[in-house]
Amino acid sequence: MALMPKRVKHRKSQRGRIRGKATRGNRVVFGEFGLQSMEGGWISAATIEAGRIAAQQYIRGEGKLYIRIFPHKSITSIPLETRMGKGKGEPDYWAATVRPGTILYELTGVSEEQAKVCFARLAHKMPVRVRMAKRN
Repeated sequence: MALMPKRVKHRKSQRGRIRGKATRGNRVVFGEFGLQSMEGGWISAATIEAGRIAAQQYIRGEGKLYIRIFPHKSITSIPLETRMGKGKGEPDYWAATVRPGTILYELTGVSEEQAKVCFARLAHKMPVRVRMAKRN
């Protein structure tokens, strides 16, 4: 099942703007290798889950995967063929707001070559450009 908050103060959120680079969550902390975003955007809960499944299928229980992003933002949409007006649409899905430099996933317990292949599989599913980062 896709990630979403248990409860929120407001059901609908404004779109906002993604400005500047990530100052938090921008270094590999839990694992040895990380998947780092190179541009800003929204990553839906379904995309995060698809990435998790792709990584788990590849590492097959020999390594550990950490998900570093959580979808807090509700994205609304109005039904198709609806006229203008009548207010803001209902929440459609949940998304994580990602700035350039944010670490999305981390891996530990696998070799660098395995991590490279695993992150290549993940990169195909991501709506933002990503790169592999190592722990300092």
